[in-house]
Amino acid sequence: MIIKSIELSNFRNYESLKINLNHGTNIFYGDNAQGKTNILESAYVSGTTKSHKGSRDKEMIRFGENEAHIRTVVEKNEMEYQIDMHLKKNRSKGIAINRIPIKKASELFGVLHMVFFSPEDLNIIKDGPSERRRFLDSEICQLDKIYLSDLTKYNKTLNQRNKLLKDMIFHPELESTLPVWDMQLVSYGKQIIRRRKQFIDELNEIVYGIHKNISGGKEELILKYEPNIEDAFFEDELNRAKPRDLKYTQTSVGPHRDDISFFIGEVDIRKFGSQGQQRTSALSLKLSEIELVKKSIHDTPVLLLDDVLSELDSNRQNYLLNSIHDIQTMITCTGLDEFVKNRFQIDKIFQVVNGEVTFC
Repeated sequence: MIIKSIELSNFRNYESLKINLNHGTNIFYGDNAQGKTNILESAYVSGTTKSHKGSRDKEMIRFGENEAHIRTVVEKNEMEYQIDMHLKKNRSKGIAINRIPIKKASELFGVLHMVFFSPEDLNIIKDGPSERRRFLDSEICQLDKIYLSDLTKYNKTLNQRNKLLKDMIFHPELESTLPVWDMQLVSYGKQIIRRRKQFIDELNEIVYGIHKNISGGKEELILKYEPNIEDAFFEDELNRAKPRDLKYTQTSVGPHRDDISFFIGEVDIRKFGSQGQQRTSALSLKLSEIELVKKSIHDTPVLLLDDVLSELDSNRQNYLLNSIHDIQTMITCTGLDEFVKNRFQIDKIFQVVNGEVTFC
């Protein structure tokens, strides 16, 4: 699977841009704040409908404009797919595949698989639980349309339940409608918990060997899924938590409070690991994600590396670069230093200066 070309119109700081990509390694270099990451973001939006930064559609539209367009041509299993994204300031985005509009964003999933790796991902282990849940959701959604549907419905139900809890302060009679939302929350929540557990089990089968190799055989990494509540007890616990939820007007139990722990031996490295251990584990996690996607779709994803190399030492750089030689990669960096020039094959180089991209 590869991206053949990306065409932008009024996206971020690009008024107009069209680039053709190589099937191997594509380097985008330039100073900070020139628009390198925006190109990677456009690719990610094409595959997932969302920004990796969590930005809203109107925030990705060029200043002073009302809409933006992204056109991405993908080659997969010797077939071409054209993905068109029409971002609008005050309305929902329009999406078309091969010029045929689609009604649900979920219809896009599976056309283009990507793994995005940014410096922020290196902090996933020491950051808060919300970042680790976001990792779980973004990865599973790319692989499982049913999970995407369950997660979307769960979040909508959760928001409705929380709104109801607030409304009940002034309208106690609304309490009779609470069981309707509870039933839906439990139904979707159980599916999410089961799928997250399965995903962590699958990831563990891969991450163990990768981490052991990166650490020179010195460390063995194990991921542990920490559900806020086991699926079998969700309904009972939600009922028990009802007085607390009414008091604080928030749903206090459910998969929206899940977490993942990372153990090397008996040590939880979220709390007691060194920065080196945390970063090595984060790198292992991303490389495992690539392998899991390969295994799931029987194809290679597109890898997006956003200024990650500068955050890694030479050993981790070497391991990362040696691991991705067989997949299409888009890499942003501030300069073509000697490490990249001498140790890694570069198939295409683009210089980015203030929203202008030049093929070198």
